[in-house]
Amino acid sequence: MKSLLLVLIFQATASGAVSLTNNSSPEENDMVFAQRYLASFYGLEMETTPVTKVKVNGSLVENKIQEMQRFLGLKVTGQLDKSTMDMMHRPRCGVPDVHNFRVFPGRPGWKKRLITYRINNYTPDMKPEDVDYAIQKAFQVWSDVTPLKFRRTNAGEADIMIQFALGAHGDYYPFDGLGGVLAHAFAPGSGIGGDAHFDEGENWTKNSRGTNLFLVAVHELGHSLGLDHSTDPKAIMFPTYRYTDHNNFHLAADDIRGIQSLYGGPEKQTPSSDPHSPDSAACDPSLGFDAVTTVGDKVFFFKDRFFWWKHPEGPASRAGLISSLGPNLPSGIQAAYETGARNNVFLFKDDKYWLIRNLKPQLNYPKSIYSLGFPYSVKTVDAAVFDPRFDKTYFFVNNQFWRYDEKRQSMDPGYPKLITTYFPGIGPKIDAVFYYKRHYYFFQGSDILEYDVLSQRVTRRLKSNTKFSC
Repeated sequence: MKSLLLVLIFQATASGAVSLTNNSSPEENDMVFAQRYLASFYGLEMETTPVTKVKVNGSLVENKIQEMQRFLGLKVTGQLDKSTMDMMHRPRCGVPDVHNFRVFPGRPGWKKRLITYRINNYTPDMKPEDVDYAIQKAFQVWSDVTPLKFRRTNAGEADIMIQFALGAHGDYYPFDGLGGVLAHAFAPGSGIGGDAHFDEGENWTKNSRGTNLFLVAVHELGHSLGLDHSTDPKAIMFPTYRYTDHNNFHLAADDIRGIQSLYGGPEKQTPSSDPHSPDSAACDPSLGFDAVTTVGDKVFFFKDRFFWWKHPEGPASRAGLISSLGPNLPSGIQAAYETGARNNVFLFKDDKYWLIRNLKPQLNYPKSIYSLGFPYSVKTVDAAVFDPRFDKTYFFVNNQFWRYDEKRQSMDPGYPKLITTYFPGIGPKIDAVFYYKRHYYFFQGSDILEYDVLSQRVTRRLKSNTKFSC
């Protein structure tokens, strides 16, 4: 139950009390529109009469225009010049740029490190799985630079409740339809605290058409975690919306400074607290990997949010975060393979896959695994390997495998087939695999099975940490 006290408190941290639209009616001149804008986002106090006339002190309006111009990096004139009006008409967040701290003092923050969220409903503009992915990736942006962890729940009350809504939707801050206010969010706290609302009047998308949900979600979740608006136009917490390449998105320095001022940086894992940290995991005799692939003249090993890389026959290895390859790449990569001379590396998780080329994520990804020809009964790929002798890629799913023709870009007929039947000594299920010098290296738990493709038999059994000269 959201109490009156919470409504009063969060008037300092969400807006929408005055509805804005991108296109004013013929009767609404620039000054009236500007007054409404300044009232919503800069605390301009307007006195209304029963005939809806507005009384505002002229010098007060000029001062508020100057305040807005300073905050948004415009030339400070105090006048409604073209650049100022253009800025006022840009789609933006509904949270005010200045707060009345007499009502809500200081910047709040969550007092815990594991925060739950729930997606209450979905926009019809996007597939539900694309909404899920955009929201999950938006949370990951903040978890990558803080000690915070986020867990989704599908029932009950979560810390951060996410919903799409039209017009008035029960929080005293109605949405205004297409353009204008895109979304708003509330500062951390109980009840409505932390919740994020998105205007269903927008055209939400996963790309550059319409309004990109991921980018707006990153901004709003910044508010849900306690951040105010930034005056840095490069920051995601700048009030107005602008599209940037969501596949190569990264937080600006100002965003990182702000969130780390509330929560600090990512926790430094120790061997005792994280057995899979890069400092301790490489020589763990029970070590297993989520995915393995060649990348040029190196082999990459993926585990949780980390990866290691080394030359196949060299003793040294290096470690890093998967997010360092691209902030939109997920942790927990489940399968990976490289397509030989084309130097394309494909990474799989759940029912999506990403392409990186020369260690740079490519545009228009992730894509659905079903575009490769998998049936919808397949929910995830366990392992994948490219065989350069035939330009074929093998996909392993549970106890079966599919074969994909890279030249024809389609699945070969007659599949799936049983792993144990066509790869004697392997299976019934594998975790990872890569190809090197006419051998497959199959990973099962902490074991590596070296498989000779000519004799079609297992030639050696190794421990996974032997690849790290342990």
